[in-house]
Amino acid sequence: MGTIASSGSTTVTPKYSRLRRRLLLGLLALLLVVGAGVWFVVAPRGDDAATEVAAAESRLPEVAPARPVLAGLSAQAPAPESTVLAGELAPLLADPALGAGVEARVVDVASGEVLLDQDSEVPSTPASTAKLLTAVAALTTLGPEATLETTVVAGAAPGEVVLVGGGDPTLSRTAPSLTYPGAPTVADLAAQVQQALPAGTEVSRVVVDNSLFEGPLTAAGWGPDDAPSSYAAPVTATAVDGARVRSGDLPRSGAPGTDAGAALATALGVPGAAVSLGEAPQGAQTLGAVRSAPVARLVEQALSQSDNLLSEALARHVALARDLPATFEGSAEAVTDALADAGLDVTGVSLSDGSGLATTDRVPVALLADLLTGAADGTLADTSAVLSGLPVAGYDGTLAERGDEDPATAPGAVRAKTGTLLGVHGLAGTVVTAEGRLLTFAVVADGAPANGAAAEAALDDVASALAACGCR
Repeated sequence: MGTIASSGSTTVTPKYSRLRRRLLLGLLALLLVVGAGVWFVVAPRGDDAATEVAAAESRLPEVAPARPVLAGLSAQAPAPESTVLAGELAPLLADPALGAGVEARVVDVASGEVLLDQDSEVPSTPASTAKLLTAVAALTTLGPEATLETTVVAGAAPGEVVLVGGGDPTLSRTAPSLTYPGAPTVADLAAQVQQALPAGTEVSRVVVDNSLFEGPLTAAGWGPDDAPSSYAAPVTATAVDGARVRSGDLPRSGAPGTDAGAALATALGVPGAAVSLGEAPQGAQTLGAVRSAPVARLVEQALSQSDNLLSEALARHVALARDLPATFEGSAEAVTDALADAGLDVTGVSLSDGSGLATTDRVPVALLADLLTGAADGTLADTSAVLSGLPVAGYDGTLAERGDEDPATAPGAVRAKTGTLLGVHGLAGTVVTAEGRLLTFAVVADGAPANGAAAEAALDDVASALAACGCR
């Protein structure tokens, strides 16, 4: 017989085609296909078709019941007795690793009863537990659903665009963000700009407008090595990736604004464009705009990862909403006033920043416990993100590697904000007792010796004792 032409230059005769098919079917007969736990043999039939033949029955492995991921509450859970609880905690709070100045408060959420009070009204250095104050102020002032806008407008000269910082440091170079889930991206912003510019326009210059925030870029009480560092940067209205030098890395930049401008230039396809700081022209045409994740999400991210720059940005927005200067001083005043307006006692509060990085901050642990209690019992409206943002011991955030060593403690029983400075160690959050009772607690040791690991372990022991304690 003649040949049959294929779509290419090769020709195949029918008899060789049949031989190839039989060889392939023979090979298939040797294969075992595993599906849904059943093994099948693919065997040839005389009519050149293949038939599946079941070779064994499905056998699924026995799986033990899953352990709960988080501790649950019991409606019938008894409240601990304060005298018993105090007796359990007394030797732990006296641990030499915590030093002489230890302030503590434990509250039963259901009843509001203070179960333990150790100098809780004395103002102490809060370290990053101060982020709880900023979180509550942001949620009650801005609202959980509010977002922060970053825009690009036309510049004063042809080929010039202006990146106008909206105080959202989560703007991301990557899509999606490697650090802030739900963050807006520079790529989205650049795409809008390219669409809005007249055809044929080539961007030659990117101006960065940081004018939303005012005053010094670092706070009184910050050390000379705090910004830039692996945990902080100068506070500017424009930044990308939390002012990180590179997406997903720890090191922060000393020039967050110009970094953001360079990121926009790269996304616009003109990485060599000039980048400078300046201000947008009055009434300039908007070329693009993106919005952050909701404030509730930003609060969760700031608390879980103890993000200093994001906390400072939220504090600045509280100041703007309360018609105060968007400075360190203005945001500190705004956060304190917002807490007072929410019905919290701010006696003894003195803030120099919104993150707790300043060694000059002072906050009584009574306030930390009270705001956590208000978020937990619902008396502080719109603040549930404070609780959902707390790191879970042994699971995520700054407690991912802490607080889960005690086998008597239920998984996820402890959720707490950490606080660490030289000689200062704090822990403030919620705990579910062994019998299912929800407590809030705050402990700050601001006179601890230099051994930070020992101090953290001592605080973890306090939280574990609360979780394991029936205390009746």
